[in-house]
Amino acid sequence: MNEQPRHRLPAAPRDPKVRALALVALLAVVALSATGFSSATFSSQSEAATGTVTSSDWTGPTVSVQDPGSPVRGTVALEATAADDGTGIKDVAIQYQAVEGAGWTTVCSDTTAPYGCSWATTSVADGAYDVRAVATDVAGNATTSDSVRTVVANNASVVLSDVPDVVRGSISLETAYYNIFLPLSVSVQYRAEGSTVWRTACTNFTPLASTCTWNTTTVPNGSYELRSVVTTLLGSYYSPVDSGVLVDNSAPTVTMSDPGTPLAGTRTFSATASDADSGVAQVVVQVARTGTSTWQTLCTITDAPFSCRVDTTTLANASYSVRAVATDVAGNTTTSAVVANRVVDNTASSVSVEDPGAYLNGTTTLRAGANASSGVTSVRIQRAPTGGSTWTDVCTTTTAPYTCSWDTTQVADGGYDLRAVLLDGAGRTTTSAVVANRVVDNSLVRAIDVQAANGGGTVGRLDSGDKLTLTYSEQVKPSSLLAGWDGSSRAVTLRLRDGNLVGGGARNDTVDVLSGSTPVALGSVMLGNDYVKSGKTVTFTATLSATTTTSGSAVRTVVTVQLGAATGSGLRTTSGTSTMVWTPSTAATDLTGNRCAAAPVTETGAADRDF
Repeated sequence: MNEQPRHRLPAAPRDPKVRALALVALLAVVALSATGFSSATFSSQSEAATGTVTSSDWTGPTVSVQDPGSPVRGTVALEATAADDGTGIKDVAIQYQAVEGAGWTTVCSDTTAPYGCSWATTSVADGAYDVRAVATDVAGNATTSDSVRTVVANNASVVLSDVPDVVRGSISLETAYYNIFLPLSVSVQYRAEGSTVWRTACTNFTPLASTCTWNTTTVPNGSYELRSVVTTLLGSYYSPVDSGVLVDNSAPTVTMSDPGTPLAGTRTFSATASDADSGVAQVVVQVARTGTSTWQTLCTITDAPFSCRVDTTTLANASYSVRAVATDVAGNTTTSAVVANRVVDNTASSVSVEDPGAYLNGTTTLRAGANASSGVTSVRIQRAPTGGSTWTDVCTTTTAPYTCSWDTTQVADGGYDLRAVLLDGAGRTTTSAVVANRVVDNSLVRAIDVQAANGGGTVGRLDSGDKLTLTYSEQVKPSSLLAGWDGSSRAVTLRLRDGNLVGGGARNDTVDVLSGSTPVALGSVMLGNDYVKSGKTVTFTATLSATTTTSGSAVRTVVTVQLGAATGSGLRTTSGTSTMVWTPSTAATDLTGNRCAAAPVTETGAADRDF
C-alpha cells in the first residue's frame, strides 16, 4: 500500500546535544577532507586487490555521502561525491549497516561520477540504518565518509528516536510510526537491564502527539532498556529496543583540599570527587574574596586526579575562600564545603618548583618560579630520595627563567622529591613546597608508541578488523608477555571498559588484553575518549601477534592486537579526536631479562579519530 506515514522523524533533531553532535560530525568531514580518516601511525596505507601499485600519491581522496532522507521505502537512490587530486578516483562503494549492527553491506561500487546506485530497501528489515561511502583512488588510498542515518519503513513500523546515553530528571521521548492505521495510543516502555518486565514510562492518548515525558526520578538509578509501543484495535506494534540508557539522579561527592596559607607563587589546588553512577565529568576549582559571593574559576579538571597548578600572582593579595564544584556525566552537580581564609601574599619572598612529571628519564628540564621584593639573588633546585631529608643541589641559577637540566642517568632509579630554595636580596632564604615522588626510571626497555588503525568498520568506533599497535624500544621476549608465547598469532580477548570502572573518568575508556582470564602483560591503554556507555564492559575476540622492526641500530618489538567480534552492549561512536596513553607492564623483559619501565607513553602524531 502507498499510505503515507502519519508521523515522520523530524528533519532536524530537537535535542541540542544531538544537533551539536551532528555539527561536530559535519565539521569532522570538512576538517579531514584533505587526508581522510587515518591513524597517527600511517598517513596512508592500503593494499590493492590485485597486483602492486607504485605511486607517489600517499593522500587519500575526499568523499561524502548524501542524506537520502527519512523514512525511506521501496527503491531509494543513494549518492556520493568524491574527488582526488593525485591519481584520481578508482571507485566509490556505498554501504549500509543496521544501527548497532555488526558489519557493513555494500550496495554498489561505482567507478564513474556521479557516484550512486539504487538501494532496494525491501531486502532489509524495517528499522534505522547508517549509510556511508568509501572512496578508493588509483594508488590504493581509501577514505571512509561519515555516515548518515535513515529509517527504512516498508511495513508497519515504529521507531523510538535516539535517547541520550545518560539521563536525569524529566526527559522527552519521541516516537515515529509508519503505515499504521487508527492508533489508539502511543507509549514508551522501560525495563531494567536483565529484567523481563516492561513498564510504562509515559503515554500519549492523543495519537497526533508524538512525544511524551518520562520522569526518571520515579525509578532507581541504573541501566534501562526502552521501546515505543503503538496500540491499535488490531494489536500493538513495537520499536526496536534501545539499550544501555543510564538513569542517574544522584549528585557526585566532592571535597576541596586545603591548599595552605599563605599562598604565593605557583601552588597546587586539588579536590577529591566520585560518582557511583555516570561518573565525574569535571571538577571546577573556584576562589572568592573573603566576605564576597563572587566566585572566580581557577581551573577546570576533567580527569582524575582532580588537581591543577595555579600561578597565584594572577590573584590580588587578599584573603580568599576556596571551593570545588563537581559535575557528573548526567549533569548533577555538588559544591564542596568552603576552605576559608586562605591568604594570597606575593609581596613577601616566594618560590615554587614546577612538577616535571611523574616519570623521568634521560636529561630532564627542571623549572622554578621565584619572587622577592628585595630581588632574587639565586634559586637552588634540589633533590632528595623520596621521604628523605638529605637534599642535594641539582643546580643554582641566578636569572629568570629559573631552569636547569638534570641528567637523571647520574642517579639511581627510584623515587625523588624536588624543591627550590630562594636566596633574596636581603639575605633571607625561602624554601618551596615539595613536589614528591617523581620516579626516575632509565630502564633500557620502554614503551615508545601506541597507535590504532581502522579496519574498514565505523570510524570512531571499535569494530572487527581494527588494530591496536604497541611498540617497545627494544626487542621484547614474547614469553614475558604471555607464558609459552613465541610471538605467532594467538587468540586472545580485548577488554574495553568504561573509564568510570577503572578510575579514569567518563572520557577515559580503557582497553587491556586477556588470555582466558589471565591478563597479557602488555599493561593497559587509556583511549582518551568515550567508546562505551557508562558502567559498561565490552569484550572482543582478538588475535595477538608480535614482530620486530629495525630503527637505526635498534631492533624493536611491535605487538599488534587485531579485533574480532564484540560481545556485550554499550559501544559508542566518538566524533572527536584524542591521544591514547599506554601504561606498560613491568613484567615485560628484553632478551637478556631487563624489565620494561613503568613510564606511560602518549600516542605520537597529531590527535586523531582512533579506530
